[in-house]
Amino acid sequence: MNEHSFKGIILTTLGAACWGLSGSMGQYLFEVQNMDSRWLVPIRLGVAGILILIYSFLKYKKETLKPWASKEKAITMVIYGLAGVSLCQFLYFLTIQLSNAAMGTILQDLAPAMILACACIAQKRKPKPIEIIAIAMALIGVFFIATHGDINTLVLPFSALLAGIGSAVCVTIYNVIAPKLTSELPVIIIQGWSFLMGGLVASLVFQIWTISYRPNLYGILGIIFVIVIGNICAFTLYISGVSIVGPSRASLYSFAEPITAAIISTTILGSKFTIYDGIGFVLIFAMLYLITFAKRT
Repeated sequence: MNEHSFKGIILTTLGAACWGLSGSMGQYLFEVQNMDSRWLVPIRLGVAGILILIYSFLKYKKETLKPWASKEKAITMVIYGLAGVSLCQFLYFLTIQLSNAAMGTILQDLAPAMILACACIAQKRKPKPIEIIAIAMALIGVFFIATHGDINTLVLPFSALLAGIGSAVCVTIYNVIAPKLTSELPVIIIQGWSFLMGGLVASLVFQIWTISYRPNLYGILGIIFVIVIGNICAFTLYISGVSIVGPSRASLYSFAEPITAAIISTTILGSKFTIYDGIGFVLIFAMLYLITFAKRT
């Protein structure tokens, strides 16, 4: 392994760990600070979008407006930004609010299996045997996490399970659509507009001005943390790493996200983590590895 590749691994791992830290902070804000995801997510998205776009205008100038240069680009941008990136952020934090950070991150990691299914449909091909095994592992992993091995019992709240799977669907949407935009524009510009759109639309949908919540100092610091660490730092580090090691290898190092969230959620925030959860995590990790291996063969 050369120094350049090692740098890519470090950047990708740190970026994923930042997302895990952000998820854990979200759990703290929901459980201790009594925040509501409908209040937190619009603020997080809106502020992050404004900060990123200010940077984009300073660096890229008029190029920052290119996503709106044509009707086709604008429609793609809206679908990517709202149905993909922004809805994913809301469902991810809703999953955490309904369960915990570890479950939010691991359920979101089902996205590669969904992306694989979309690729098979688009290419009109049958999945390879190793791909079928990977998808089966993902489903079995979710089964263990949701039921702890008892088919008659749902341990994970159904609403959390639904929100978590929904966040993975949204990740699939923006991964499938992303190439149409990133082939012509810097990723950071697209992400900035996505966050800003999501913040504005979520604010209107949830009418956050009617939610009578006022954060204390720790709550404000927590909000700053999820914006700076969870949006800006995580995104910058991870995408920088992906540009070096490639998206296939990056999915392996993104394991740092659920692992970080699980450790903090269990040791600091007091969430229960059973042997069945561990089995589910291992199976979903194995799914990610097999999908990555399948892409190389």
